[in-house]
Amino acid sequence: MDIRPADWSTMTPEEKRAWRLEFFRNSGNNVKFISKEAEKNYKTRVNRQIAVYNVEKPDRVPLNISPGNLPLQMAGLENRTAYYEPEKAYEAAMKFNEKYAKELESFSLPMSFSGEVMDILGYKLYAWPGGGLPNNAGGFQYREGEYMTADEYDDLIRDPSDFWLRKYLPRVFGSFVPFTKFTALTNIIEAPGVNDLAVPFSDQSVMDMFETFIKAGHAFRKHSAGMMKFMGVGASWGYAGAMGGYCFAPFDILGDTMRGTTNIMKDMFRRPQKLLAALEVITDITIDNVLKMRGSQTGVSIMYPLHKGADGWMSQAQFDKFYWPTLKRCMDAFIKEGLIQHLFAEGSFNTRLDYVGGFPKGSVSWLFDQTDMAKAKKALGKECCIAGNVPSSLLVTSTPDEVKKCCRKLIETCADGGGYILSPGASPDNPKLENLKAMVEAVNEYGWYK
Repeated sequence: MDIRPADWSTMTPEEKRAWRLEFFRNSGNNVKFISKEAEKNYKTRVNRQIAVYNVEKPDRVPLNISPGNLPLQMAGLENRTAYYEPEKAYEAAMKFNEKYAKELESFSLPMSFSGEVMDILGYKLYAWPGGGLPNNAGGFQYREGEYMTADEYDDLIRDPSDFWLRKYLPRVFGSFVPFTKFTALTNIIEAPGVNDLAVPFSDQSVMDMFETFIKAGHAFRKHSAGMMKFMGVGASWGYAGAMGGYCFAPFDILGDTMRGTTNIMKDMFRRPQKLLAALEVITDITIDNVLKMRGSQTGVSIMYPLHKGADGWMSQAQFDKFYWPTLKRCMDAFIKEGLIQHLFAEGSFNTRLDYVGGFPKGSVSWLFDQTDMAKAKKALGKECCIAGNVPSSLLVTSTPDEVKKCCRKLIETCADGGGYILSPGASPDNPKLENLKAMVEAVNEYGWYK
């Protein structure tokens, strides 16, 4: 059921964004808090987030802390636990939260994909702890490959769903290989097409494939059941998080998971028009998919991890031609629906800062990894919320004094006028607990507004 206002289609983007933020502000009304203090803290944190999203001054600079795999390590668990025994991983996180959440001003639960489901389906696109990586590896890794060949651009452009089902998915999921035996489903017209459909159904490998899907379904049920009892606990403890959806830059979709880095870089020279046409198709699909996500109806933001647009991946001319236009088209479509665009600029975006602005105030938020924050504040700080970039290396290897010094400098550089969140540039693996505490000390000493 759509709970948005009846006149949603006639509301301006600003009105829609204001409604979403107010919905978020009132989100605590349906939360069963563990105490009056938790309820008060929840409201304080919500108001802080809304203020910085609107590029205004809250009472204090908001803080975003990620302990990474620290809760698992402190519980004596390997990182594979999050993928294969999520209930144990969540219980370890809860013990960590019970001991440190108040002191760290943060509540953390592990990001959990089902290793068993990915094993059953024969997922090839990633490796993870216990699934191609050592049990205690820091996190998942992408397996670079050519999952779409150069001569398949026309297939993708002509019929994306058919290409996905009969060519792409069989390459990234071993269990999907029998789909290569199917005819294009658009060939099935009236009775003669029934035979074309039924022929692969009679193949034993196809029968086995559907049995595998059922097995994966049972495994996913089990995985989900292990996590469900922990859902909503963070809110009940007073920790607010603006919900929403996620998205990828169209160029990253093609370059990360289909053509591969080397091949898409060559495509910019060898077949630029095919690449541009495919990017438009991917953009249309992306916009449609995101707007149909469960979180996009009442959520606040859309999160993007940006990869190949970073400094050094391509020239500015290539960025302007191949990367930014379709990413901006996605952003514009979601801004029109009142959704804040939250872009995680992995690596450095120093050379891009003068090219990625111009959006309505409060409609875009940036999390910077290694970008010069003084330059980011100057270029974008009047119209966008910015966050980052406490180095992960500092949190893992340095001292509390050095962390505190870094945080103070960031606050003094970025907090003026509001719209800044103190945050790591990326989620660190196994940070030092005392260094996370130093971030809290810094924001409480230097982050209050007068």
